[in-house]
Amino acid sequence: MCGIAGIFTKQTDSESAEVLDWMLRAIEHRGPDEEGRLVDGPLAMGMRRLSIIDLADGSQPIFDESGRYAVIFNGEIYNYRELRQQLLASGHQLRTHSDTETIVHLFEEYGFACVDHLRGMFGIAIWDRQQQELFIARDRIGIKPLYYSAIEQGFIFASEIKSILMHPAIKREVDLQALSHYLSLKYVPAPRTMFAGIHSLEPGHWLRIRDGQVIQKKRYWDVSFAKAEEANRKGQALKSDSDYADELLAELQQSVNLHLRSDVPFGAFLSGGLDSSTIVALMAQQLSSPVKTFSVGFDGEGLQDELPYANQVAEAFGCEHHVLKIGVRDFQELADTVLWHLDQPLADQATIATYMVAKLARQHVKMVLTGEGGDELFAGYARYGGERYSKYTNWIPGPLRHVTRLASDRLPGLRRAKIGINALMISDEATRFANWFPMFKDDLKPALLNGPLSKYQAGCGPLFAEHLANCDATDAVDRMLYVDGKLYLVDHLLLRGDKLTMANSLEARVPLLDHKLVEFAAGLPARMKLRGKQRKFLLKAVGRRLLPSQIIDRKKQGFPIPIDHWLRGEVAPMMRELLSEDVVRRRGYFNPHYVDRLIKQHVSGYADHATELWGLMSFEMWLRSFIDPSFSSLRQRVVASRNAIANQRLAIV
Repeated sequence: MCGIAGIFTKQTDSESAEVLDWMLRAIEHRGPDEEGRLVDGPLAMGMRRLSIIDLADGSQPIFDESGRYAVIFNGEIYNYRELRQQLLASGHQLRTHSDTETIVHLFEEYGFACVDHLRGMFGIAIWDRQQQELFIARDRIGIKPLYYSAIEQGFIFASEIKSILMHPAIKREVDLQALSHYLSLKYVPAPRTMFAGIHSLEPGHWLRIRDGQVIQKKRYWDVSFAKAEEANRKGQALKSDSDYADELLAELQQSVNLHLRSDVPFGAFLSGGLDSSTIVALMAQQLSSPVKTFSVGFDGEGLQDELPYANQVAEAFGCEHHVLKIGVRDFQELADTVLWHLDQPLADQATIATYMVAKLARQHVKMVLTGEGGDELFAGYARYGGERYSKYTNWIPGPLRHVTRLASDRLPGLRRAKIGINALMISDEATRFANWFPMFKDDLKPALLNGPLSKYQAGCGPLFAEHLANCDATDAVDRMLYVDGKLYLVDHLLLRGDKLTMANSLEARVPLLDHKLVEFAAGLPARMKLRGKQRKFLLKAVGRRLLPSQIIDRKKQGFPIPIDHWLRGEVAPMMRELLSEDVVRRRGYFNPHYVDRLIKQHVSGYADHATELWGLMSFEMWLRSFIDPSFSSLRQRVVASRNAIANQRLAIV
């Protein structure tokens, strides 16, 4: 696990080595163990290494036998042992036992198709010294991030945006279209970022760069629902429920087995929900020593969390269980640090909890397995069940749908019910999908937006439609799963998981998102995912073979940080400072009167605007951290971050 960065200029640039040094400093938290770099004519690229596999010989960059190709790599290749044997049998000479070296030899053997052979999570950069050409690629699912910017001087790439910001030619400006998307979705969907001119490489894509310019972009993988379509057309499952459960269990066991390949101590995040509990159960099956598990809860009277369920699972499997409770003071003190590591605002209060449980885990292990992805594979969210009613509500006349939406908005409280009503009153599929879980609904954005942002009032329906055009499913639930896998999973959940674990120099692996398992889930008939009111039907069937029944049958809870409560109490002064009328008016993005009304309605208890207010607060904090400071101040923040990393390492030792 590493962080990578590089600069490819149109001609040899003597200053690139110095700039690369700053870029690598900015991501030292991703790899505090070692640094490697290559400066070769117009290219300067390097990496920071968190050593997990082949601790002694995994230094990067790694070259092929001839020295023509050089690779730097962020991630893990889980089938590297099998690939290594295949390459040796084909006559390749490998000098290490690292997963990184298999990549460069695969490139030598298969060229751009090398990515088709990789099973894992990755951001890759390969330099062809002979052709003076750069190749970068991101894993199929988007577990590992990879950002880039094409500027007049050439091409810049890195595992984190803050690394790209260290280049003096980068202008730190807000991408207004990205901001509009954020206000709709709570996150910025790729390929945009909140920074104008800085892009996120989409999952399952690669780029070729020559003379500092992108000459080719290609999608090399996409998930297909063709097998599911066949079963759905026949109106029944092609196999029995038990047969499907047997197959899923075998897929899960294989994926967990592969994800346990490591040369360092490891553990698991345990929320007490179905997904993480299933992973822990499978780990316990395959390990001879107790699984180290890590959970977080809340410190405060009357606050509910999932710790009792996590404790129950840990006890059932004899885990070495570690628990941390977080309070409002943690939330206030860590908000800025967490935002710095995210690079972009994310309207998700659970980011603080993710950061803290990662920090807890890093005191004991260097790698963890997590349960991310189960909801997006097996239809775990309430909106999947709600979407099935759209075939009935679409018959409601347009004027009546409009009146119903307006009426529901005026009801006090009932946030989730109002979201469902609003979505079901939208006839267009893509627009409806975009409004099932919004920050600001499409019809509310015009009242919020101000100044130059007023031109970007449209919602994210067109963006969702672009993705749906590539989906081969016709079933409504499968189509929603597809678009969630391309957007919400990647740019919200996986981004949060990667950035906040790596902020603590901790590797997080997601066995539920092994691409073989993703393809298996996509091929399941819809009734194996959502049956009646039971969501995650097949995963629960497997879970019943592994877990206590209380874990399977309990109501889905998620991680409900009491931000609504805190914004009415201890965090209210912070909210009023960040979103004061003077601040909002000076920024010029939002209508200060509308924001003030949101605050008053929330504080009074008339409505729950916690998500909207936290989203606006996060954006203001992001402006102060990344846009307002001078270039030298931004670099000073990097130095301060490096010092914090050094102190943290001393504490761990």
